[in-house]
Amino acid sequence: MAVCPEQEHPTKAFGWAARDSSGVLSPFKFSRRATGKNDVTFKVLYCGICHTDLSMLKNEWGVSMYPLLPGHEIVGLVTEVGSNVEKFKVGDNVGVGYLVGSCQSCDSCSNNAENYCPEMILTGGAKYYDGSTTYGGYSNIMVADEHFVVRIPDNLPLDGAAPLLCAGVTTYSPLRYFGLDKPGMHVGVVGVGGLGHVAVKFAKAMGVKVTVISTSPNKKKEAIENLGADSFLVSRDNGQMQAAMGTMDGIIDTVSAAHPLLPLLGLLKTNGKLVLVGVPAKPLELPVFPLISGRKIVAGSTVGGLKETQEMIDFAGKHNITANVEVIPIDYVNTAMERLVKADVRYRFVIDIANTMKSSS
Repeated sequence: MAVCPEQEHPTKAFGWAARDSSGVLSPFKFSRRATGKNDVTFKVLYCGICHTDLSMLKNEWGVSMYPLLPGHEIVGLVTEVGSNVEKFKVGDNVGVGYLVGSCQSCDSCSNNAENYCPEMILTGGAKYYDGSTTYGGYSNIMVADEHFVVRIPDNLPLDGAAPLLCAGVTTYSPLRYFGLDKPGMHVGVVGVGGLGHVAVKFAKAMGVKVTVISTSPNKKKEAIENLGADSFLVSRDNGQMQAAMGTMDGIIDTVSAAHPLLPLLGLLKTNGKLVLVGVPAKPLELPVFPLISGRKIVAGSTVGGLKETQEMIDFAGKHNITANVEVIPIDYVNTAMERLVKADVRYRFVIDIANTMKSSS
């Protein structure tokens, strides 16, 4: 017989979860494990809302388990640490991102790329080592192995830092890995949503020339004046796109909707790299001729390992990079999901967990 979520572990917890693929979230009582010798327990203060949360809530990928309590852009204040924990102490500002477990023995884990481990355990909606369900950050407390916890720099506001644990490292990682982080390089960023706006900030802090590529001309002022992009291309303007042909060393494509890749490949220099970090629901068409005629690369990338995530958040602290956020109370979360479907947010919803989530809700 299945164990009730409230009785699965000794520590009482509270959050908001969906019970089925309608994705509607409502108050949910469950439990967290006691702080183990390698664990960090923290009070959740803020949690960002990622489009992946929406996809999981709606079971768009066919892998969701209910009840599902999402959230993987989690920041908070340490309240307890296990006896073996060395990196954190009570009172530290910490965060947990996309994963809370991995095998720790495969090639990916050995190379600090736990995010590519075949046995990676998602922060919410997965099965942990002990067979219990993982519950994410739309909750009042969090417990995680210290290996999967990062320290948040003291100078970063926690609401704006939370989305960096997913959106931030998802764009930081390909900039670093594919060598698109050298001063003077020219990088395009497709889309200026939750991922794209932090991609612009990271690339600019690395000294890179940045061009935002968008279907919406009305985003030009925002991209240049507020985010610091050097230039702006309307992807539907053939004249603008033609003038920019062969000018970019790389492109970070953050768009999750179906869109043509051919015009983007045309923007790349010889040896240029188009890196996809968005997840369109339907397969994209990949034209081969422009790849072989320019020795160009189309690649994919997702979040980052724990070492890189800490590196990213430290870089953000050094350069005062945060996400542009709209902070919301937990009882607004279902409306926020409806708005997220319409891309009606600039640029990341963040739930004020500490001040608005009450167990008596």
